[in-house]
Amino acid sequence: MVILPLVIYSPVTAQDGGQDQPYYIVQEGDSLWGIAARFGVTLEDLQQANNISDPGQVVIGARLIIPGLNGVNGRLDTITVTYGETLRSLSRRYDLSELTLAQLNRFVSPAELYAGATMIVPVNDSPGSSSAGRAGLTSGQSLLELAVLRGEDSWKLALNNNLLGTWAGLPGDALRVAANSQTDAPAGLPEPITKVEVDPLLMIQGGTTVVKVHAPPGITMSGLLADRTLNFFSQDYGYVALQGIHAMTPPGLYPLALEGELPNGERFAFSQEVLIQDANFPYDPSLQVDPVTVDPAVTGPESELWTSLGVPVTPEKMWNGLFASPVPPEFTECWPSLFGNRRSYNGSTYDYFHSGLDFCGQTGTELYASAPGKVVYTGELTVCGGVVVIDHGWGVYTAYDHLSKILVQPGDIVQPGQVIGLGGATGRTTGPHLHWEVWVGGVQVNPQDWLARAYP
Repeated sequence: MVILPLVIYSPVTAQDGGQDQPYYIVQEGDSLWGIAARFGVTLEDLQQANNISDPGQVVIGARLIIPGLNGVNGRLDTITVTYGETLRSLSRRYDLSELTLAQLNRFVSPAELYAGATMIVPVNDSPGSSSAGRAGLTSGQSLLELAVLRGEDSWKLALNNNLLGTWAGLPGDALRVAANSQTDAPAGLPEPITKVEVDPLLMIQGGTTVVKVHAPPGITMSGLLADRTLNFFSQDYGYVALQGIHAMTPPGLYPLALEGELPNGERFAFSQEVLIQDANFPYDPSLQVDPVTVDPAVTGPESELWTSLGVPVTPEKMWNGLFASPVPPEFTECWPSLFGNRRSYNGSTYDYFHSGLDFCGQTGTELYASAPGKVVYTGELTVCGGVVVIDHGWGVYTAYDHLSKILVQPGDIVQPGQVIGLGGATGRTTGPHLHWEVWVGGVQVNPQDWLARAYP
């Protein structure tokens, strides 16, 4: 079936009437097929409900009736679920019961409300409809006390939050109250935490995730992402943590958990699923290498050493802005092998992955530190060859492998562009090149991201 693109704006609607039925206003870039998929209806039902025989008749600005959504009326739109939201908080925000909201989105499991998921919600366009704010009950606080502090009627507060009575509020529960500055605050976290940014919200194998918590000083913060500990550091706006997503992490939903203690001693905890997506890394042809370099008796101890080097977390951040290329300009965009590629050695199964970015070069090519930092390890290893490892702070490291000559030693403070060694073909390699790694939170991540983006 061929779906024609939507044409430019026209005030003509697809169907008159239907004011009490749920509807969607066609936006630029929409297609009729895409709208049907977004709202979980068939293309045929959508066309029939709006008397559309030709998809090309639908135009930007048209009002499309969305069939099959019982108990819902008014304009519909889609939102991206932010971290810190729950079905209860969203039901209160959009003044819709949890059951109706779940039915509207055809949820069959709470896991479907993961951070980054797309969700259908009703939008009230009437004046003052967006004036609702949010507030949380603290430990030992009653709904009556909160109502008095907010200057609201306690029974009306209970009614607006679908509570059986003024006694039914629970500590930590985010309630719908009169407008305040916390309208978009994360409902699952205490009121002092005004915002949580997870970037990217939809994660990917081999990526670097940044978690920013906007909050006043004096809060103790900790957390876990896919079972890896988050290390938070103080910033002007609150706290930030960086964590790598392992390239071999099976795609799926994983918990992102935050917990801590407020200055008044009250503890908090919240966990929500996030999605880690498949990066679709390609498979390299099987490489023929010296059998010693794939012998578990040799690679096991070296792997343990290599992993241990990225564990310490230095609280001082030493870099600022983009990481610089570790090779001369003529090799900066010459990459024989990219990060994440699945690998086989000597005909083995594809149980390996390429943990860095390979740069072209020759034996003797000058290699540079990519960011300010402290050299924490140098040496000759069976797999990695001649190596230099630099700590840049906050759990971020770079590693330089296969060097023919090492020109720094542990304890040296280096700056971007400083020569730290010469290229070579030492270790498990098929020819001269630089294997360059970036580690974040003990995990090797895609180095190209750090060359293209300035991480906080």
